[in-house]
Formats: sequence, C-alpha cells, structure tokens
Amino acid sequence: MKIRKALKIVTIGGGSSYTPELIEGFIKRFHEMPIKELWLVDIEAGKEKLEIVGALAKRMVKKAGVPMKIYLTLNRKEALVNADFVTTQFRVGQLDARILDERIPGKYHMLGQETNGAGGLFKALRTVPVIFDIIADMKELCEQAWLINFTNPAGVVSEAVFRYTEFSRYIGVCNVPFNMTNYFAEVLQKKPGDLIPYFAGLNHLSFVTAVYQNKQDVLPKIMDQMGQKQMTMENIDPLAWQPNFIKTLGCYPSPYLKYWYFYKEMYEKYEKSFKEGKTRAEFVKSIEYKLFKQYRNPNLDVKPKELEQRGGAYYSDVACNVIQSIVTDKRDYQVVNTINKGYMTDLPDGCAIEITSRITKDGPVPVYIGKLPVQIRGLIQDVKAYEELLSDAIFEKDLNKAKMALYIHPMTTSIIDASGAFDELVEAHKPYLSYYGI
Repeated sequence: MKIRKALKIVTIGGGSSYTPELIEGFIKRFHEMPIKELWLVDIEAGKEKLEIVGALAKRMVKKAGVPMKIYLTLNRKEALVNADFVTTQFRVGQLDARILDERIPGKYHMLGQETNGAGGLFKALRTVPVIFDIIADMKELCEQAWLINFTNPAGVVSEAVFRYTEFSRYIGVCNVPFNMTNYFAEVLQKKPGDLIPYFAGLNHLSFVTAVYQNKQDVLPKIMDQMGQKQMTMENIDPLAWQPNFIKTLGCYPSPYLKYWYFYKEMYEKYEKSFKEGKTRAEFVKSIEYKLFKQYRNPNLDVKPKELEQRGGAYYSDVACNVIQSIVTDKRDYQVVNTINKGYMTDLPDGCAIEITSRITKDGPVPVYIGKLPVQIRGLIQDVKAYEELLSDAIFEKDLNKAKMALYIHPMTTSIIDASGAFDELVEAHKPYLSYYGI
C-alpha cells in the first residue's frame, strides 16, 4: 500500500459550529489522507468559541485514536507556513452581522437572505477582502497549498478570486449539489456513487441538466418518480416543485432556485418571520447557543446530531471528498466552483461557475456543458453579470459600483428601495467596511 505524505491542513474560521463535522470527516478519511497537523485559526472576537471547539476536536481525535495534532491560534500567518490545504469557513461580523443582512432589507420590502440580494451583497463586501488577504498570505507562506472555500456567498467569492488574484489553486464547495445527488439516489433507490449528475450554472443557482447511470441519462426517470417526495434544504422553505414545471423546464433546479421561481411566496414567508423576529439568522443563533452549550461538555467526544439543523449539513463530506481526491488522484466526479474555460459557452471564459468535475491531483477537470438550455440561460447570465460587477466594485473599493450591482440584481424590484437598504446596511456594517475607506 502506498504510504501517503502526512498533511498539514489549516482551517480559517476554526471556531465555527461546523468544525466538529469537519473533524469527523478528517477522522473518517485518515487512512487515505493522514493529517499530521490541523491548525484551527480564528480572530480575537472568536477566541472563546475557538477554545471550546478546539477542546471538543481534541477529544474527538483522542477517541478515534488517530495521531492528528490539533493547534489553536489567532495568528493566521503562523498557521499557514508550509500548509498543504487551507479551508475557509468564516463569517465576518458573526451571526449578528447576518441578522442585520436579513432584517434591514425587510424594512425596504426586500427579501433578506444570506447569499441573495442585499444581504448576500453585504456579506460579499465584508468577506472578499479577507479572502484576498488570505490568498496573499498563502502566496507568501504556502504557495503550493490548495484553498478550499466554503464561506458564502461562494459564487461572488469565487468570481472575485478568479478575476483578481491570479491564484489558480482555489476550489469553492457547497453542500447543495451533494444533498441533491443523495436525493436522486434515494428516488432511484441507488447509491449516490452510481450516479453522475451534470450540474451547470453558478453557486446556489445551478441546474442538473442530466443524471448519468451506466452512461444513460436517468433524469427523465427521476422526474417521473419524484412525485410528492421532494428535496429541500434545512435552511430553505420546502415549497414543492410542480412535476409538470420540472418536466417542462427539462432540468432539475437547486433548492435555492425557489427564491426565484417562488419569489412572491418566499417573500411572504420571509415577511412574516421578519415581523415576528424569527428570521433564519435568529433561528440559527439559537441553534448555535444550544450547540456550544453541548460543545462545552467535557464528556462530549462526537459531533452532536443537532448540528444538522444548523444548515450546511454534510458540508464536511464535500470539503473532505475534494481534499481526499486531490491527495489520492481519485478522478471521481464532484460538483465544485471553478473557472470557466469554454465548459459553458454562454458564460465568459475566466468566470466562476458551478459544474460537475473530475477531481485530480491537479485540481478539477470540468465536464463539457456547451450551450445552456435557453430556458435557464437568461437567469444565469443575469446573476453572473451581478457577480462580475460586484467583484469589480470590491476590488476597486467602489461602493457606488456595489450599489449599482444591487440595482441590477434580478431580485431588485425598486432602485429606491434598494438604495435605502444599501445605505442603511453601510451604516450598520461600518466596523467591517474599513477596506472601502469608511
């Protein structure tokens, strides 16, 4: 058996409530990707959570009996030296910032959501500059390392990285395609590994154009059998797709597409929760409080089941699978955010796309999609234009251009409302927007 190099992995945002799931994933795969050092990194504001999660991580490793050394630090540069992989899972401003992203747009008749619309835009404004800094540090301290990003909004983060950093060893990941593949397998009563779904589009805006089993497209069979047993996500309202709509569309949409195809219904449900003070962010904050209460238990040495309620369930499987496939040159099919090089001909070369890819020791090798089906092409192109403009605005530190990006976002129905929401969000997030000179 080939003896593999012991790895050094750095997780930025190590105090996240997600970290125990990541630790579980590393432990499960230790025989194929032995990790000598795992560095959990956070900032001063996250120090307490880092210490709590770090202690739990050490108990999990001890129970598993694997020789993985875990380090906790607030010094990112110290951690990055000679790293093999860097994973990012942080939230600038923590959940209080997300609450603002979700609540302030509601005052202006706009849906507040973490990755879409005004909320997603401001999360990008806070996040992308930090990603730029991390990549600059990686170029200096671990230039051969791969950056595996789970931080939202992953679409804009990926676009900005490919557009402005000249850093090719970047892969964006998301748990949505993983969950969708599991759903398809459940409908067909097959194993997920038996299927190769072709995803095409952008992060949180992708469509499955085909599902191959033994080289035959079984997506029509899935459409025929899905009936009332439908797939959703923990953090998305379970409005049902109409089977006739899916069949006519000819593609299976990501659950996040419900924000587009059911906008009126989603907005009404959001407005109700907004008025009741029960936005998704506030719900997540209550879950995190309960999770960290469990994490503090010195006898806990496994990932709590309740973590799945947090949203993002199984993300560690996605991140760990990508790392494992690079380490072993597995060449299996996974869905990632990577750079377009003619794989989708209706989107610009060089832009970020979400696409099924074979994962090799040299990174993702996407499948060829070619032209997007006309019924999904326009929406994808509209959102890509928004991502491009917002990435330009962030790099140029131009908040006026960022406001224009919000104006052209397909969810914006009034530039008057959008302007009011934007200006209030700038004031609310000032402590995290110094990059823009304010």
